[in-house]
Amino acid sequence: MVKGNIADGKDNVKVEIPFGGMQVRTGDHAVVAGLGLPVYPGATALKEDGKDKNAVDMDMSFGSFHLRIKAIGYHSGDSPDKVLAFYKKSLGRYGDVIECRNHQAVGTPTKTAEGLTCANDGYSNGTQAQKENADETQLKAGSKLHQHIVAVTQKSDGTKFALIALDLPGDHRETN
Repeated sequence: MVKGNIADGKDNVKVEIPFGGMQVRTGDHAVVAGLGLPVYPGATALKEDGKDKNAVDMDMSFGSFHLRIKAIGYHSGDSPDKVLAFYKKSLGRYGDVIECRNHQAVGTPTKTAEGLTCANDGYSNGTQAQKENADETQLKAGSKLHQHIVAVTQKSDGTKFALIALDLPGDHRETN
């Protein structure tokens, strides 16, 4: 059974089948509510055509397979260093925080106590993604299966950043 309708402007969809289902919700409030990270003071959610197109909460479950992705994009007039400092502190509630550029650790630690590294990238694997994100700095906390990520990019008018929470399937393997 499919519930919701993208065509009518409601960008929320729920699909239920006997052995699982999928739910996708969009909009700032749907995503921020369960993300587990505060919104940077004064930041504004990125919008496309006046709509919350840069926020998604996707939950997919089929048998023992479970994948959940929450992500939202923001802009701040502050520098990337200020945004990174704020989120280093906020991410600390999830354990060690690692800083990554081009899928390589910057400084220490280079790995969280739960085994997450800069190479454990659940949301942008591949050479093309690496090229597109060359100017991006990521802060990561958690484990290979349960990650909180803040991706920060400097822009001419401040900083663009994304807050991401990933719950990956139990059979997710590091691909190096």
